[in-house]
Amino acid sequence: MTDAEWAVVRPLLPVPGWLRGRGGQPEAYRHRAILDAVRYLVDNGKWRAMPPDFPPWDQVYAFFRRWRDHVLVREFHDRLRGRVREKAGQDAEPTAGVIDSQSIKADAVVGADSRGFDGGKLINGRKRHVVIDTLGLLLGVVVTSADIGDRAAAKALLAQASEAHYRLKLAWADGGYTGSLVEHCLPRSAWSWRSSSAATTRAVSWCCPSGGSSSGSSPT
Repeated sequence: MTDAEWAVVRPLLPVPGWLRGRGGQPEAYRHRAILDAVRYLVDNGKWRAMPPDFPPWDQVYAFFRRWRDHVLVREFHDRLRGRVREKAGQDAEPTAGVIDSQSIKADAVVGADSRGFDGGKLINGRKRHVVIDTLGLLLGVVVTSADIGDRAAAKALLAQASEAHYRLKLAWADGGYTGSLVEHCLPRSAWSWRSSSAATTRAVSWCCPSGGSSSGSSPT
């Protein structure tokens, strides 16, 4: 990452335990180098194929696994998202989001027990269900086999999003999220459901927490 990017990222990183007086030893490699290695991996390759100008792959993996297991990856992501939103003139916590899904072809090494066939997209693999804010920043994600329907996965996804983002009032979705999801939302105090006709390109369906309405102040 550039010096300018690092200047933004550094103060948002979780503080290591040894700096808080909680014991442990300082890491052997700088966080900047480790993060650069993780970013390279996500974009380009596999752990054991890490180029020699990065720290050793096993050290990078141990760092990533430790952060993942202690939910520090999510913590860092949430802090960074809040900073980006504030820079864009929005509150750190969103009040509205957009829900959608995408089926992805699975690699040959992916086990049959975690993949499925999406008959609509003719894809054998997995499906990621996401909620993003109005800036396109990730708020929540659920990964399933590709044969799981959007409405079924949305139940877990909406529960995850509302728990993590207390100000979330509105989740926009296309007409494919109606039906059983409406029946799921209506009896619950956390979510009510409204939908419009999907006959036009502008038509959407939406969920409002706590019996809210889509009218009033503009969502952010």
